[in-house]
Amino acid sequence: MSAGRGAARGLFVSFEGGDGAGKSTQLRRLAEALRAEGRDVVVTREPGGAPGAEEIRRLVLEGEPGRWSPVSELLLFNAARRDHVERTILPALARGAVVLCDRFADSTRVYQGAARDVAAAGPLPAPDLAMADALHALVIGIEPDLTLIFDIDPEVGLARGVARGGEELRFESLGLDFHRQVRARFRALAERFPDRCRVIDAGGEPDAVFARVRAALAERLAAA
Repeated sequence: MSAGRGAARGLFVSFEGGDGAGKSTQLRRLAEALRAEGRDVVVTREPGGAPGAEEIRRLVLEGEPGRWSPVSELLLFNAARRDHVERTILPALARGAVVLCDRFADSTRVYQGAARDVAAAGPLPAPDLAMADALHALVIGIEPDLTLIFDIDPEVGLARGVARGGEELRFESLGLDFHRQVRARFRALAERFPDRCRVIDAGGEPDAVFARVRAALAERLAAA
C-alpha cells in the first residue's frame, strides 16, 4: 500500500538515483514550484529527516568505506527510516501535505541489499535484496506514491559527487564499478515497480530535466 493512499489526502514522492544525478536540486526546485501553487510541501531526506535519524546519518555517510558491513548498514538505515516515517512523513501525509523525500527504501534495496560486493560472512547471513525487502516489510511497511529515478552516466554522476565535496563521501569512494552496479539496480527496480517508478533522464540542461519531473508528477496526479 502506498503512503499517500493510506494516509488521507497526502502525496509521498521519493527522489532516487545514483550519486551526482542532480535529484536533490530538482527536488528543491519542485518544492518551490508546488509552494508557489499554494500546496503544503514538506522537504525531507534519508538517512535523516528526524532528530534520531539525523544522528544515524552521520554514522553511515561519513568515515572509511569499510566502516560498516552491508548488513550493519541495512539495520542502521532501517532504524533511521522508522524514526523518519513516524515523526515526519506520516504526520505530514495525515494533514494532506506533499512529502518530497531525497531517497527512501529503494536506495537501501540498491546500496545495501543488492549492489555491494560481500565478503564471506561465515555463519552469519549475507545481505541481499530479499533481506532488504523483509526488513522493510517488517518495520516500515509503506512505499511512496511516486518514485522518480534519476538516471545518469555513473562516470558523470560520480565526478559531480566528488566535485561537490564535503564530508559525506563514503559511498562516492566505493568506485566506478560500484556505481555502475547502482545504476543497473535502480533500472531493475523501475521494472519491478512500474506502477510507482518513473525513470527520469537526468542528462542535459536542468530546465529540461525539470520538465520531465513535472510531466511525471502530472501523470501521477491525473491517475489519482
